[in-house]
Amino acid sequence: MPVNIAVLASGNGSNAQSIMDKIAAGALDARLRLVVSNRPGAGVLERARKADIPCALLDHTLWPDREAYDAALADVLKRHGAEYIAMAGYMRLVTAGFLHAFKGRVVNIHPALLPSFPGLHGGAGALAYGVTLSGCTVHFVEEAVDGGPIVIQAAVPVRDGEDLDCLMARIHALEHRVYPQALQWLAQGRITKKGRRVCLAPSGAKRAPCGEECLIWPPLEEGF
Repeated sequence: MPVNIAVLASGNGSNAQSIMDKIAAGALDARLRLVVSNRPGAGVLERARKADIPCALLDHTLWPDREAYDAALADVLKRHGAEYIAMAGYMRLVTAGFLHAFKGRVVNIHPALLPSFPGLHGGAGALAYGVTLSGCTVHFVEEAVDGGPIVIQAAVPVRDGEDLDCLMARIHALEHRVYPQALQWLAQGRITKKGRRVCLAPSGAKRAPCGEECLIWPPLEEGF
């Protein structure tokens, strides 16, 4: 049975689009109940409208504090039947109250290989540090910034002389594959947590090709 998800995003929404596309293709067994942005004019809202998916603008500047905003956000998400919350370029820290409302059911995509380079500028920080491998991480959200248990990671080599735009374009291409895959595993009920360790139950599904110059673990499955 499809799982009900909602997407939180602050910007253009390319990861939200990848989720919509995988649902439309039948690879992701989910219903996208709502797309929410905290920023007026965010491109993700127009993407949702074009896909005929319910969307909402909750401008965070109209609430007195973070707790009040997150309470209103949680109420909207619950009224739309969201079971899992996918943060996709959502540029706000969520409160303990919000995480309690969706305990163990909030996930995020981060453009670096956690636990290294958490925070808003993970990709830029990794490149500035001089890493030879960078990538992205899907993780459960906890109160510590980018500190929740890891579901899946994808790594790419950093090429000599590569600038940030080029590196991030390659990382984003992997994000668009690994995030819907992680949501599919959640929809299938195949993910369990043992402390900080995320365990994936096998399914017998065929593996998808990883692609040129990248490592993804756990491996993607056919359709992603």
